[in-house]
Amino acid sequence: MLTTIIYRSHLSDDVPVKTLDNLATDANKINETFDVTGILLFDGTHFFQLLEGSDEAVRAIYERICADKRHHNLVELMYDYSPSRRFGNVGMELFDLRKYDKETVLQAVLDKGTTKYQLTYDDRALQFLRTFVEAREKGNYFEIPAIDTWDFVVEDSQQKTIAPPDAADCSFAFQPIIDPLMQQIVSLEALIRTPDGGAPGDYFAQFTGEAIYAADIKAKGVAFAQAKALNIQGQTLSVNLLPMSLVMVPNAVEQLLNEIHQNGLVPEQIVVEVTENEVISRLDEFTIAVKKLRAAGISIALDDFGAGFAGLSLLSRFQPDKVKIDRNLITDVHKSGPKQAIVHAILKCCSSLEISVIAEGIEKPEEWMWLEAAGISLFQGYLFARPHLNGIPPVAWPEIQ
Repeated sequence: MLTTIIYRSHLSDDVPVKTLDNLATDANKINETFDVTGILLFDGTHFFQLLEGSDEAVRAIYERICADKRHHNLVELMYDYSPSRRFGNVGMELFDLRKYDKETVLQAVLDKGTTKYQLTYDDRALQFLRTFVEAREKGNYFEIPAIDTWDFVVEDSQQKTIAPPDAADCSFAFQPIIDPLMQQIVSLEALIRTPDGGAPGDYFAQFTGEAIYAADIKAKGVAFAQAKALNIQGQTLSVNLLPMSLVMVPNAVEQLLNEIHQNGLVPEQIVVEVTENEVISRLDEFTIAVKKLRAAGISIALDDFGAGFAGLSLLSRFQPDKVKIDRNLITDVHKSGPKQAIVHAILKCCSSLEISVIAEGIEKPEEWMWLEAAGISLFQGYLFARPHLNGIPPVAWPEIQ
């Protein structure tokens, strides 16, 4: 099986351009050893490289490339398979785009190919090549700074902790949603746990059938009581709900509103996050429940957006106030072209609909820096603060060195 990897990267500032000829010579020798072929393009600042060979060989070469300090901001644009090599006559050839005029540069690159039909028409890999040569991707490629540009400094304030709830079969861990550059906590999310801090799955495992949904609604009373004990005052509080809880539990919305008022909170400070990881079998009834929540002043967020069954369908059915991009799309987004394209599409869609976007599951500075550059300002994740059982954790705010 023939594997193709395409990536682009940025030449490190301390690397002289005149050393690139040696780089290409060395790469050619290594690629020949692994029977990997391809082409390397350079525009004076950025590299674009297409590698082809066996899956094991291409992956081994790519791992060496990722560890090379002569470039940074590596973004994998494509990892795919093909029936034949596009640049089969060379181990690796450096193609300096600065030496060609704009009218002939693309054809000069294509002339290096060995499969003329694919190079001329709609081959996907060659479309990436065309885009790079014609410099049409600048708006989507962000030059994030080095990882050591920022320190993450835990705030001086002590974390808030309360006693676990009395006689409750659950507890909650609280995690901030923040604007890092403004150094502001914009909301707290209450994450369900067992009384001793066990995972949500452990809590719901004790229920079967429709009892899961009744327990889901009932647990929110504990979340509101803990929020009151923590004295969140005017702070916004997010709670998670299984979508079908709003359908399967009679008067679910009324129960939520009653618990909100009993604990001294107001609907306007509550955000109900519904996950798209569950099939919504009675969509009409679910939509009616959402309308009731919004009519009462409660905001709606779509959680885990991009990972479940009905994200786009729900988005067309009703427009939430917030969308939380799923952590699987966030992980290593700074070096994944497909993930970046999906995030750009989500941002464009939500911008058109005036929906706020939150990136959750942030664990690496590079993920945060790329997403901030893409236009996201609200974040949640271990990089800033881990969930704290029965309390609110301190936040590690980014400070530029």
